[in-house]
Amino acid sequence: MTQHFLPATLLCAFILAGCASKPGIPSDPVPPPTPSIAAPVSQIPGGPLQNITPGKIGGFKITSAEPPKELWDRIRQGFAMPDLQDNLVTDREQWYSSRPEYIQRMTERSGKYLFHIVEELERRQMPTELALLPFIESAFNPQAVSSAKAAGMWQFMPATGKYFDLKQNVFRDDRRDVLASTRAALDYLQKLHGMFGDWHLALAAYNWGEGSVSRAIARNKKAGLGTGYLDLNMPGETRLYVPKLQAVKNIVANPQAFRTELPLIANHPYFQQVQLSRDIDVALAARLADVRIEDFKALNPSAHRPVIIASGTPQILLPWDSALVFQRNFDAYSKGQYASWTAWTAPSTMNVSDAARRVGMSENDLRTINNIPPRMLIKVGSTLLVPRSAKMNTDVASSVADNAQVSLAPEIVTRRTTVKARKADTVASLAKRYKLSPASVAEWNSASVASAFKMGQQVVLFLPVKNSTRHASVKGKKAVKTGSRKAEARKKKR
Repeated sequence: MTQHFLPATLLCAFILAGCASKPGIPSDPVPPPTPSIAAPVSQIPGGPLQNITPGKIGGFKITSAEPPKELWDRIRQGFAMPDLQDNLVTDREQWYSSRPEYIQRMTERSGKYLFHIVEELERRQMPTELALLPFIESAFNPQAVSSAKAAGMWQFMPATGKYFDLKQNVFRDDRRDVLASTRAALDYLQKLHGMFGDWHLALAAYNWGEGSVSRAIARNKKAGLGTGYLDLNMPGETRLYVPKLQAVKNIVANPQAFRTELPLIANHPYFQQVQLSRDIDVALAARLADVRIEDFKALNPSAHRPVIIASGTPQILLPWDSALVFQRNFDAYSKGQYASWTAWTAPSTMNVSDAARRVGMSENDLRTINNIPPRMLIKVGSTLLVPRSAKMNTDVASSVADNAQVSLAPEIVTRRTTVKARKADTVASLAKRYKLSPASVAEWNSASVASAFKMGQQVVLFLPVKNSTRHASVKGKKAVKTGSRKAEARKKKR
């Protein structure tokens, strides 16, 4: 929360006045207060310090110690980026202001997250305009996924998310996590600002990539052109990116000018963290907190499975007034397990039907809960979500929760085929020729791995469909060619 202080000069003068009235009492030095981002510039008098008389006090401007009641006011006070003056800003202002329902929907959704973002920005002494960036990225929807696979409120690509330590596995996707993704986004923006020394260029790099912006700057330098945001040749999306943010900033700064009404967002936390000690179903967690499942998922969007694994996600977010309710109901819960799902690791590569039989599920349910498409094999080491038996007392280990992945491979359909053995053919030579295991060839022909075949002997092989089809098509082509030669021979005889 932003702190407000008396100007440093006034504070020091009061201290000196106190010392003069009580001689002989030493006073500890008072460190100057750290100003907030939008702190007013202090008036520093010249010459030696003098005691302040009651008549002089009225000449100093004292900042109110009263914190803003609305979060919008707090955001306005922290605006610190230079304004962008461009026709595209006016265009975007008109676009947003002509869609009041869209603005209302976005701003109402943002109320769950804005306080935390503003707190983090002020703690890092970053411009509070950046709290509005998720309006541009995702309309403050933490479940948003772009066509390019960027996900979450801050729209992290998978690789960038991994670079900033956002875990993405079977049980969670931290690109959607409110706390983790905000931390990563602000880390990234600080890094980009350090690279370019300009917030507009940092934002362009956040959208377009730091390498693309660096190359565009280098091209302009080489051509003797300017290197500011408006000078660079950028894709249309990036060209509009900062104007969009500037337009939203202008609307927030003066909603009346755009005939817009912003919903009240109080200047206090919306949520708080609650520690988890056990794996728990998402539906049960929402019920114990006495919140709607939609609201629970909005605060915990990284939990994209029906269960939250405590060793991987040790805390959940709950509305401020619901945290104590959850803890009380969690401690009093006496209906058995908190989680009805657990993790199962495939011991070998297998098809889905075999895996389903092992874990006691239908094939369709196993596919649905683990997003396994048709005609795919589950590779060894894959971690699947499966029902948890009533007798299971242990929760999922952290090593599994942090590293769980599902690896799939195309299911190879085979067909029984017979081929004629060539001279000196053996089980090993045929296996090598058709890329099969010698053990399989031996088993299919009731032979040993060291067996040899007689020339012309029919050998049974199970070949992948495409190979057996190719084999059959080759035979067909040979037959067509043979038929053609016979037809030509008949014509010659005539």
